[in-house]
Amino acid sequence: MADLRILLVDDHPVVRAGLRAMLTELEDFSVAAEAADGDAALRELARLRTLGERVDVVLMDLQMGARMDGVTATAAIRQLESPPPVLILTTYDTEADILAAVEAGASGYMLKDAPPEQIRQAVLSAAAGLTALAPKVAALLMSRISSPETALRTREVQLLELLATGLTNRAIARRLFISEATVKTHLVHIYGKLGVDNRTSAIALATQRRIIRTPGQ
Repeated sequence: MADLRILLVDDHPVVRAGLRAMLTELEDFSVAAEAADGDAALRELARLRTLGERVDVVLMDLQMGARMDGVTATAAIRQLESPPPVLILTTYDTEADILAAVEAGASGYMLKDAPPEQIRQAVLSAAAGLTALAPKVAALLMSRISSPETALRTREVQLLELLATGLTNRAIARRLFISEATVKTHLVHIYGKLGVDNRTSAIALATQRRIIRTPGQ
C-alpha cells in the first residue's frame, strides 16, 4: 500500500518536527509538506497539485498566532475541488473550538496529548472518509445530542466568546450581523441554560465548563 501523504500545519517548528518524527516512524505514513499557518497551507496544497503530488490528510493546528487560523483554513480547504480531509490536532478542548472546527468541515478533532497510536488511527480514519474524534470530544458532542434542551446552540457559543472579550451588545450585534434585540434574546437563552443572571457569571461558568477558552487564552 502506498504511504498516506500528510500536510502538517502548525506554527511551532519544534511541534512540526516532533509530529514529523512521530509520523515517519509509523507504518504507511509520510509527510508531503509542512506549513506554519493557514495561508501557507493553501499555498502548499496548490504547489503540490501543480507538481501532480497528492495530499491524503491535512493535520491542522487551530491557533497560529495572528496568521490564518485552523478553522478559517479548514473552511478554505473544503472549498477546493476534491479537497483532502482536514484533521484538527490541537491543545484546545473547548466546546467553542470543537463546534467551529466541525462547522468548518473538519473530518476529525484530536488533542495533542493523545498517544501516537490514537493519532495514527485518526489519520487513517480521516483518509478513509470517516470521522475521527478524541474520546473527550466525542463525549462532549454526544452530550449535546442527548440533552439538546440545555445545550448551547452554536450561535450562543459564538456570542459567549465575544462576550468574554468585553464587547458591548451593540458591538456583538455588528460582529455577528444581527440586531441588538437578537443579541439580548440570545443572552436570555444563554443565562437560562447556564442558570445565571448576568454576563460576568455566564463568562465564568462557561470558562469553568470548557464551553469557551479562558479570556485572553
